[in-house]
Amino acid sequence: MNDQWRFIASSMPQWLEDCRPYAHNGSPAAYIPELAKAPKEALGITLLAADGSMINGGDSSFMFTMQSISKVFTLLLALIDNGEEAVFAKVGMEPTGDDFNSMLKLELVEPGIPFNPLINAGAIAVTSLIRGSSPAETTERILAFMRLMAGDDSIGYNETVSSSEAATAYRNRSLAYFLKDNNVLEAHTDVEQVLSVYFNHCAIEVNCRHLARMGLILANGGFDPLANRQLLPRRYVQIAKTFMLTCGMYNASGEFAIKAGIPAKSGVAGGILAVVPGQYGIGVVGPALDQRGNSIAGVRLLETMSVECDWSIF
Repeated sequence: MNDQWRFIASSMPQWLEDCRPYAHNGSPAAYIPELAKAPKEALGITLLAADGSMINGGDSSFMFTMQSISKVFTLLLALIDNGEEAVFAKVGMEPTGDDFNSMLKLELVEPGIPFNPLINAGAIAVTSLIRGSSPAETTERILAFMRLMAGDDSIGYNETVSSSEAATAYRNRSLAYFLKDNNVLEAHTDVEQVLSVYFNHCAIEVNCRHLARMGLILANGGFDPLANRQLLPRRYVQIAKTFMLTCGMYNASGEFAIKAGIPAKSGVAGGILAVVPGQYGIGVVGPALDQRGNSIAGVRLLETMSVECDWSIF
């Protein structure tokens, strides 16, 4: 245990106390009815180091759905299944500056492919590339991958949340059919089947410990130090972390990069996956969101810790 780790462990209760009140300025996501039921004031965090040392703080055991955090791992799985050339023929590599569910640039900017894999349109396109003979098989492959990354075979998806998303997914359904019309989704693709897989992987349930384990593997270039084996191609992990840094916090990604300076990916259930390259995986949850869809207290907590620990990669 080094000096920084001891400092984090001793400071965590105060950081949580200082950041938790920020939740009063936000609200849980209401456009997915099941997510609106989450406790507004919850805030939890787990840090995991390569030697297995773990710091848990606040509501770290609270279970929540991954939502857009799952997009990092579906991108990795699609790259493993297809390679870079095939994936980036269907989705771009640039931030948008628009809301995560915007369809504006699909029509206005040639060649009409989603700007990146972490916005909704891009994640739907990526989901269509993951192998499986049926939606059920594709969902199971994604689940198996998430279980491997999180080190927990009990992880599953919340069917109630998935159904709630499907019932209110008017914008996502519009995006998907627009993608098919633009030939981003292949002509033979069943849009509703792709969407069912998309809703399922967004509804995978985790806690902060699971995210921290996933983040630790990303922090170490796809190598799992706890299992002592390489799980992912290093090149694909580099791609995923770059997208996290440039696009991972929706249209607040630039601001977060300046204030925290570490790769991160948020989800509208209030989760944040963060990576301190070569050091730690971090999982955060705080269901109260700001206007851009990020955990308002969770972002504040990560920004505070990054400044106090000098984590910025820049």
